[in-house]
Amino acid sequence: MAPRTSIAEFRELVNSSDRIMALLGAGLSAASGLPTFRGAGGLWRNHESTSLATPEAFEADPALVSLFYAWRKHMALKAKPNAGHYALAELAKRKDNFLCLSQNVDGLSSQAGHPESKLRLLHGSILDVTCFNKCGYVEYNNLSDPPCPALAPASEDYPPDQTMPLLDPNMPAPKIELEDLLHCPNCKTGLLRPGVVWFGEALDETMLDDIDDWIMLGRIDLMLVVGTTAAIAPAASYIYDAQQQGAVVAVVNPDPDSADGLGSSDFFFQGSAAEILPQLFVGVIGVMDGDVCQILVSITKFTTPPNVFSLPI
Repeated sequence: MAPRTSIAEFRELVNSSDRIMALLGAGLSAASGLPTFRGAGGLWRNHESTSLATPEAFEADPALVSLFYAWRKHMALKAKPNAGHYALAELAKRKDNFLCLSQNVDGLSSQAGHPESKLRLLHGSILDVTCFNKCGYVEYNNLSDPPCPALAPASEDYPPDQTMPLLDPNMPAPKIELEDLLHCPNCKTGLLRPGVVWFGEALDETMLDDIDDWIMLGRIDLMLVVGTTAAIAPAASYIYDAQQQGAVVAVVNPDPDSADGLGSSDFFFQGSAAEILPQLFVGVIGVMDGDVCQILVSITKFTTPPNVFSLPI
């Protein structure tokens, strides 16, 4: 049978739930103007985005990878949290036993005021920098944009009708000398890299142990899956672990295929998390007004039947 789509039933579940876990993906930040990591064909200057997110890529061409991440950091710093970020932050403040696992590195959940004690950044933060030589140097919440003068082309802004030269594969990439990139102030030899988890790297073991301990504390009433297909480990395993602890799964995603695998006791809400989440949590967080997230949440705003919530893709 198909998963449930009733707002009223879901609100009752949220209101009565004690332990709630959420798994967040890039779809949450899409409404803030941030492209998904694999969006737009997954290309950046004709490079597969995923091919630039490895230690091997950085070692082979640190200038190119640094430009890519300087551009992503610039985009993240320009972006603002959307209503979905604020709704989750408010839910976390009102639910003592709430744990949010985010695969996003953009820093928008923290900017929205999500309590840090209830937020785990699985893949790190693009605002952090660390030493590629692993000497132990880490700098948190570095807001430099560009990170250094050599990477200034990644922080240029152009009108919407103009293509940024850096993003045009037909334009030569800026020539950057190795010595002009940021070097570690601690060991003096290693290059600085973004504090994100690249493909082939292990997630923080202490954080993973902390998450596992939280899961095993007892029954989980609700597992929220927002803006992610949960295709990369350990994301998928956390959904399974929550189900083993009794959780009802609720998926919020514009892709109808994201409902695959959900049971009749689960929920699926198709559409943008920025529009859906504030409505789903009204019973706990109240109505969010324009001063908080630039939208006014009102059920009467929509023409869908009162028990069914579905937004166009």
